Amino acid sequence: MHCDLDLPAIQDMAALLALNNAHAVETSFLTADALAALIATSFRTRIIRPAGALLIALDQTAAYDNPNFSWFHQRYPRFVYIDRVIVAGHAQGRGLARALYADLCAAAKAAGHSILCCEINSQPPNPASDAFHATLGFAEVGRAELPGRNKTVRYLTLAL
Repeated sequence: MHCDLDLPAIQDMAALLALNNAHAVETSFLTADALAALIATSFRTRIIRPAGALLIALDQTAAYDNPNFSWFHQRYPRFVYIDRVIVAGHAQGRGLARALYADLCAAAKAAGHSILCCEINSQPPNPASDAFHATLGFAEVGRAELPGRNKTVRYLTLAL
């Protein structure tokens, strides 16, 4: 499937914030300022318009106060961490997430990275994300319960 991957522009931000916050259970709630800061510190951010999909990834150099990012930072000297990938309900099943991941893999390899990593909620469960990451070849490398969040996650990596 062909889709145009773009950098977010100012006019995209309200729609991207709404897309993110509609999926806050799977990712996390963000304010407009927090989204802008996350994008500014990212290794790669790509969107598929109109607000159909969003991917934000960071590498080990990011100053990011997040327990999941920290888990990988403590274990891997170089990595690209997928902080969030979100596909709007109306756009699901069209290969958008797969296109975003292919773009990220190419960028990560070009920058000399050899590992992608992410976490997936196991509580509350996220079976769609589990299935998607399994088909791409991600493997579990750890688990954690996030204090104060009623959330348990599985940590996954993919060798590039």
